[in-house]
Amino acid sequence: MIARNIKKRLKKLANPQKAAVLRGFFKTGPGQYGEGDVFLGIMVPVLRKLSKEYDECPVREAIQLLKSSIHEERLLALFLLISAFSKGDDRMKRKIYLVYLRNTRYVNNWDLVDLSAPNIVGTYLLDKSRKPIYELARSRELWKKRIAILATFRFIRRNDFDDALRISKLLITDEHDLIQKAVGWMLREIGKREFKVEERFLKQYYKRMPRTMLRYAIERFPEAKRKKYLNGKI
Repeated sequence: MIARNIKKRLKKLANPQKAAVLRGFFKTGPGQYGEGDVFLGIMVPVLRKLSKEYDECPVREAIQLLKSSIHEERLLALFLLISAFSKGDDRMKRKIYLVYLRNTRYVNNWDLVDLSAPNIVGTYLLDKSRKPIYELARSRELWKKRIAILATFRFIRRNDFDDALRISKLLITDEHDLIQKAVGWMLREIGKREFKVEERFLKQYYKRMPRTMLRYAIERFPEAKRKKYLNGKI
């Protein structure tokens, strides 16, 4: 089985020193968002290279990897699923999209979400109803909400901003900093393409935003205007 071979390869590449650093970086301590996540200490470029080597891995085996307790195995699984999705026909794309949504509990850290949500969920929904991302956004689960807003990145890249703005509005007062950062990031991406669209949204909602969200959204603003927003003077 390819998945078994991949696991053996990853085990040989494990680096305990780097694993310790990654556990801290991805907040795996008690009560933190990545509590209990297990790291081998393998960097992303190595995983990308391996994903190309195992590019023909069947989807069913990639899903087995996705269900792993080991972070790098889940990340590699997502690389494989994204590749299969990009090359697949409509039937395969639908299969991967649906299996992804059924297994979001394994897409459970920000790097996993940020890699996969635009490339699977966002891409699949480009020419379809966007209703599924609103259902995700209304979830109580942190990662489903982040999947919802990150999926809109795919739309933003096509200068399609409506859903990103609506999802941002739904999440405007979210208390988790990973949602605040994600929303601010997507608003900033809108602003890079259409500054007036972002600013129109901000003028309406910036006083309701958590500080972190606002700081991310206005990061590229001229300093004078940025200070006005931060001081509530717009």
